[in-house]
Amino acid sequence: MSIELLRHGDTGQRSYRGQLDDALSELGWSQLRAAVEGNTWDGIVSSSLQRCASFARELSQVRGLPLRIDARLAEYHFGAWQGVPIERIAEEQGDALACFWADPVKHPPPGGETFEAFHDRLGAALDDIALESGGRRILVITHGGAIRLLRCRVEQRSYGDMAGIEVPHASLHPLPWPVPVSV
Repeated sequence: MSIELLRHGDTGQRSYRGQLDDALSELGWSQLRAAVEGNTWDGIVSSSLQRCASFARELSQVRGLPLRIDARLAEYHFGAWQGVPIERIAEEQGDALACFWADPVKHPPPGGETFEAFHDRLGAALDDIALESGGRRILVITHGGAIRLLRCRVEQRSYGDMAGIEVPHASLHPLPWPVPVSV
């Protein structure tokens, strides 16, 4: 079994988009098509947000691959910061932003999702993917924050390290997720 994470392509937006349902830009579509060229998978699981799911549907159809949409793979909910330009947050709430990136567990954005909830829903989604994969290669199309959290978890890094993990648009990330032991 292997799981590979793919971040969605560019949306043309420059803020914490979180769970806002943005469409891909033309650049985003071309980034994703280039990213998957020459790669093969046996199935696809995607976030339900259109910047992931629209491409997942296209790829599934073009390659004849099974597709499952899973809302648990959605991006982190940034609360009051969702949709606000990062520069404005830095200018108006610089200390809060610095605290968030230093320790997102203790300092979520105002009204934001707790990291415990984010961690638990992503972990449950990946556990289900691992259990259902049956040794197949699975492409998981998701978001930058989700990939950072999952990488921190697998690499046993502090969530404070998330800010230092590069996850460009349309980047692929192999994830050695353990298959959970079923009871």
